[in-house]
Amino acid sequence: MRAFEPVVDGLVFTECPRWHDGHIWYSDTHVGEVHRFDPMAGVDEIVARHSSSVAGLGFLPDGRLLAVSSMARKLLRLDADGFVEHADMSAVVGRWPCNDMAVDPHGRAYVGGFGYDIFGGAPMVPTHLALVTPEGDVRAVGDEVTFPNGTIVTADGDTLIVAETMSERLIAFTITDDGSLVDRRVYAHVEGLVPDGICLDAEGAVWVAHPRAGAVRVMPGGGVTERIELPGRNIYACVLGGNDRRTLFACTGTTHDRDVAGRIRSAKLEAVTVDVPGAGVP
Repeated sequence: MRAFEPVVDGLVFTECPRWHDGHIWYSDTHVGEVHRFDPMAGVDEIVARHSSSVAGLGFLPDGRLLAVSSMARKLLRLDADGFVEHADMSAVVGRWPCNDMAVDPHGRAYVGGFGYDIFGGAPMVPTHLALVTPEGDVRAVGDEVTFPNGTIVTADGDTLIVAETMSERLIAFTITDDGSLVDRRVYAHVEGLVPDGICLDAEGAVWVAHPRAGAVRVMPGGGVTERIELPGRNIYACVLGGNDRRTLFACTGTTHDRDVAGRIRSAKLEAVTVDVPGAGVP
């Protein structure tokens, strides 16, 4: 049986890991930090801080970091002097927070958001994704998505896969030349699955972070080939990285509650080796 092992601990609430330039980048969301972990040296560093929470991460073609400011509903860009506003998404995503994101090879960011007052007990309503161009223009794409969360761009740049956290499924869209999303379809449905962060492997399987049930490898259509449990811990997001992209890195913790997480600092970045290498973004 495979088992995750901690590589960084003492964090608050880790989210949205990305493999880029030989490092794992991830958010410590509640404290507004972006970290970069070097798996070869075993060194973790804070590369950026923001005054509000940060979630989804991605990179422009020139290598500059983009980060979702979830509560402010803005997309930030890391320049030489720190974070600056790349785009204001509030007119597209509405009143509710943003969460995860994927940036395609053209630098177009696809950002998900809650779409309704989940913590206030409001009924679930469909929403859409925000598309942010490299120039910072924003428009709505991909209508009729329920609580879009983890997001993938396939290696050929032609398909976007999105986790619908509250609907037990992954959906897919075809990406058109101008970045629009068409041909909405179900990529995989698994009864009881609560998909949070996701990543793709070279066989088309998606590793799904299922907060209370570990990492689940789901094939197109919904077949489950493997589960890696984390007894007593939740997994919120995952990515395949390392030199051969066969290391599954996971953001884990015991709570997402901001106040509690800040006191106990139980979040970790953990890792386990798997058989099939990663593909696409993240």
